Amino acid sequence: MFGLSIASALLPFLPIEAFIVGGAAAQPGVPAAISLGIAAGAGATVGKIIWYQLARRGSESAWAQKKLSSPKVKAGYERWTARMEGRPVYAGVVMFIAASVGIPPLLAMAAVAGMLKMPMWVFVPTVFVGRSLRFGLLFLGADFAIH
Repeated sequence: MFGLSIASALLPFLPIEAFIVGGAAAQPGVPAAISLGIAAGAGATVGKIIWYQLARRGSESAWAQKKLSSPKVKAGYERWTARMEGRPVYAGVVMFIAASVGIPPLLAMAAVAGMLKMPMWVFVPTVFVGRSLRFGLLFLGADFAIH
């Protein structure tokens, strides 16, 4: 489940939810749902860290700097940077909602977090806990529906 979750986090067309239903059918019960949820959450976190790092490093590229030369884009970037840097709780809440509910999409939020240089101490735990809860609850729901 860990490896599939990494692949799903990197490739948005590969939904981990389909594998969760199969995992719940193969490993019924609350303990299995918790452990599979944590494994899937950890894999998703690893995948999103990769997106985060790509965006963080890419924000210094010539292409990104050219985009940031636009006054409108630069103003938005600076506004979000000020929001995130000065308010780690706010940044964590936004990231947790994206990780647990999926709105806004976590892949996009991971890239935004990287570009805005969100601290890793905020990014990693919020993504891990949010995704683990989401996937654990999906495992429990699928287990309940199947069995």
